[in-house]
Amino acid sequence: MGPLAGVTIIELAGIGPAPFASMLLADMGANIIRIDRARGDEPGIRLPYRLNVMNRGRRSLSVNLKSPAGIATVLKLVEQADAFIEGFRPGVTERLGLGPDACLARNPRLIYGRMTGYGQDGPMASVAGHDINYIALSGVLSMIGERDRKPVAPLNLVGDFGGGGMFLAFGVVCGILEARASGKGQVIDCAMVEGAAMLANIFNSFRALGQLEPQRGANVLDGGAHFYDTYETRDGGYVAVGAIEPQFYKRLLELMGLPQAEFEPQMDKTRWQAWKVRFTDVFKSKTRAEWGSILEHEEACAMPILSIDEAAAHPHNRARGTFVEFAGVEQAAPAPRFSRTPGELKQPPPEPGEHTDAVLTEFGFSAEEIATLRATLAVS
Repeated sequence: MGPLAGVTIIELAGIGPAPFASMLLADMGANIIRIDRARGDEPGIRLPYRLNVMNRGRRSLSVNLKSPAGIATVLKLVEQADAFIEGFRPGVTERLGLGPDACLARNPRLIYGRMTGYGQDGPMASVAGHDINYIALSGVLSMIGERDRKPVAPLNLVGDFGGGGMFLAFGVVCGILEARASGKGQVIDCAMVEGAAMLANIFNSFRALGQLEPQRGANVLDGGAHFYDTYETRDGGYVAVGAIEPQFYKRLLELMGLPQAEFEPQMDKTRWQAWKVRFTDVFKSKTRAEWGSILEHEEACAMPILSIDEAAAHPHNRARGTFVEFAGVEQAAPAPRFSRTPGELKQPPPEPGEHTDAVLTEFGFSAEEIATLRATLAVS
């Protein structure tokens, strides 16, 4: 059904951004075969298989990657694939016998997607790291946090999933489109440092204009402005205010019961901190629910801050189907939406090796070959 129906991708099982990229592609209809290790051998697994929603939408083939027959099995699958995705440190798949040269020799039209923190080369290429380290090197982390306080990690959204998984999925789709025109495959070198830097590229424009203060919490979009920040309510909840444009700022002041003349000019940075104190007092005068009823449907760009549970239950998200229950787990629905070829949740996260026989049969292995692979523990 999805826009990527007919696209086949082989994914070497891993954690973090590469599975996230595969989830996005599977949601859009790609036929993704996940190459899992034998059950219990996976590094970093912290969730029961069926609850790990990042693995949804694909089938699992369990392969012994230390076995020559196991490697030969994966290469045979590669011959019929449009793309291959891996998220290991540079050189790991080469040592396994599944690097770009080996795979492209079998399938010259293959798009080989590689996900790392620092990229395939450069002084930091082989260094270990996680999201927080990658966004530190990109410069992004330095800009997130309150004035005169330490930088705050924005979950692992900016490096792993935004700068990593989304850019890898984008790169793979771009590569497949080009390969269909040229008949030639290529390698996609996706680094989370570079993806995170791209996400923050607009701030290079502000810097070039001399409009970016080096201190955290001193700019419009980092919480420095009184009209772009979060505020506590009387009952310990919070509201998010983002009234940047003058018309929204004016309406916000009206709804807060504040005289506009006392809060102009809006962009006078010397008064932001004093105005923020006034905003703090006003928002603490009512509960979050009271502010929600006042602000939610107004042209003031202000909204109560919801928990994950509350977000799933919110009337707007329910009306849009933003969250769905699938295979017993409430989770975000596929996005973005397509009018003619919508994405869909087609199957739950697999158990390792759940589809081994079915996948091998589909890719042309005979029953005898499958039996031999199982007998030699090349697959399971």
